[in-house]
Amino acid sequence: MSIVITGATGHLGRHVVEGLLEKVPADRITAVVRDPEKAAGFAARGVRIAVADYNEPDTFGTVFSPGDKVLLISGNEFDKGRVRQHQVVLDAAKAAGVALFAYTSAPGSLTAALADDHRGTERAIADSGITYALLRNGWYNENYTENLAPVLEYGAVTQAAGEGRIAPAARADYAAAAVAVLTGEGHENKTYELSGDTAWSFAEYAAEVAKQSGKDIAYHPVSVEAFTGILAGAGLPEPLAAIIAGVDASIEKGELAATSGELSRLTGRPTTPIAESIAAALKG
Repeated sequence: MSIVITGATGHLGRHVVEGLLEKVPADRITAVVRDPEKAAGFAARGVRIAVADYNEPDTFGTVFSPGDKVLLISGNEFDKGRVRQHQVVLDAAKAAGVALFAYTSAPGSLTAALADDHRGTERAIADSGITYALLRNGWYNENYTENLAPVLEYGAVTQAAGEGRIAPAARADYAAAAVAVLTGEGHENKTYELSGDTAWSFAEYAAEVAKQSGKDIAYHPVSVEAFTGILAGAGLPEPLAAIIAGVDASIEKGELAATSGELSRLTGRPTTPIAESIAAALKG
């Protein structure tokens, strides 16, 4: 039996594989990647590497074996039909007779367009009859802390979230939850609503960045349309910019503010405070 991780060299996938290496022998872990060179470090530590592509169904034909536990990390190719891509992995896993199919989804409260592909994938999983675990990950601290350069340059946190609050956590927290599900017992056919322990506003976020950087930083709320234009101007394709700005509209409505505590319960530790992620980002 192997634990199989798709997107294993991505931001979240790397954290998951590292977490698994602390829990199980390396030869029980399969990292599914497109580019094996990016997984050379894992291979050197004894992790099995499988080369497969969501857009080429035949490449998944021999990835899974009976009894495997699988983590499908949702794809990031918004323009290539993510539900169809996920279906490729689901079909191969179902045909192989895997024991558990875990999927990184979106919070059930999220109505933004970003959630549409996740809901479609969840329906496909339910329709398949496969034994599943849905990890409905909230937003990541790093979605903000990895983009501090323009904040520091212009002295402003610019978002379209109004006075809405958000309860994100670090990628490492969500990865630890996935590891707990993949290596633990009793997670069959469970849905987990995962978020940080504390919700905060972007005014509070701006104040924390100011405190730690020593710079004058203010929160500058804008409309969804204006934020879409800002993101597109920064180089994002307009459809993707609109999707991301749409999440801010959901934040304003409180859709990502829930602090269920399920993430810290799964991992057995508090989630990473935004202040800690800001400090790490400022240190570079």
